[in-house]
Amino acid sequence: MFLLLLCVTMSFVPVGSTAERNDAPIIGVLAQDLYQPAPGRSSYIAASYVKFLESAGARVVPVRINQTEKQYRALFNSINGVLYPGGGADIVSSGYGRAAGIFYKLAVEANLRGDFFPVWGTCLGFEELTYLTSGKVLLSHTNTSGVSLPLSFTNESRASRMFSGFPAYLLEAMGTKPLTENSHSWSITTKNFNDNPELKVFYKVLSTNTDGRTEFVSTVEGYDLPIYGTQWHPEKNAFEWKRPYIAHSPSAVRLTFFMADFFVSEARKSSHTFDSEEEERNALIYNHRPEAAAPKSIFEQLYYF
Repeated sequence: MFLLLLCVTMSFVPVGSTAERNDAPIIGVLAQDLYQPAPGRSSYIAASYVKFLESAGARVVPVRINQTEKQYRALFNSINGVLYPGGGADIVSSGYGRAAGIFYKLAVEANLRGDFFPVWGTCLGFEELTYLTSGKVLLSHTNTSGVSLPLSFTNESRASRMFSGFPAYLLEAMGTKPLTENSHSWSITTKNFNDNPELKVFYKVLSTNTDGRTEFVSTVEGYDLPIYGTQWHPEKNAFEWKRPYIAHSPSAVRLTFFMADFFVSEARKSSHTFDSEEEERNALIYNHRPEAAAPKSIFEQLYYF
């Protein structure tokens, strides 16, 4: 898919080459397929992702599934970044996967020509990024569904863009206390990551984790492109309350906001805009109302589309 593009263009444009700061960033959050669609409802976005970005000063536009490539391209040129959320969609064949692939390709092409556009993947979104970058499904089963863990930081994390603005006390807490919530049954093992040349040359590994038997990659950032991923959920600590293993300590909540602030600060480097104020208003998430999720759901609120 995008493998050839990635293999032959490793002289990337330096991250951060951009014009004036954009203090009104708008970030797209990708919707994903509902298991049981109903009339007028084929996809959803968990409200915690919207709150996560809004908490750091961004506005949000829903990126709906099953749109045309022309529609996605127009939206890409209007927003300042995109977030692929966690969930349970198929990373290859779903509407989520198709939309993620189109935005990934557009983002890589744009960044290579100096048009800054950041991409973030959380949990399923992280797994999606590993597929889009490598062209292969390299995931392995791990016992990591419903557990908070401390991060095992790599040496490369010390010089990372993602963590450069974090205070020392918070990094220490992240490395020693179970602050990062994991809700995944599939991971990319450290071995599979290191054995794949496309992934190894594209992403800097910032942290790993283990389920007690298998070590897996848990945080990455692009060496030269503003593409980031966490296998864990930074948004849950501040905004999701239905599971006892989600940490809500002061350090856990600060973690949520520092992660959000980092990605929104990246989006501020993008100069994309909507063609008109009316088009912008019509696209924003404010035109939709979140609904209380079912009692057994891991989420507090959902947007339906």
